[in-house]
Amino acid sequence: KRRTIEVNRCRRRNPNKLIKIKTNIDVCPECGNLKQKHVLCGYCYAKVKAETRLIRKEIYKQEGGPFKAPTVETVVLYDGEKPTEKDAGKRIIERARKRPSWFAQN
Repeated sequence: KRRTIEVNRCRRRNPNKLIKIKTNIDVCPECGNLKQKHVLCGYCYAKVKAETRLIRKEIYKQEGGPFKAPTVETVVLYDGEKPTEKDAGKRIIERARKRPSWFAQN
């Protein structure tokens, strides 16, 4: 015998239906906040996103728009850093703060 649509809907939307417990929760090795395994930590992602937004603002100030950007590689230099010989011919963006620990210098 087939269940009716109404009964199926009631079963699906039942408030007594148990929510499955997540077992794939882990601690972020960088900041210590909780995160899902194999997923970026939301807190660390927000930090990276904010820094990227500030770098993009600096680029926008230099170029004056997204369509005027040169077709060369970009190098971000923080306080106390000097351009190396590898950085010759590249676009240099200078930030007036210390390099974050998670931002690798290539």
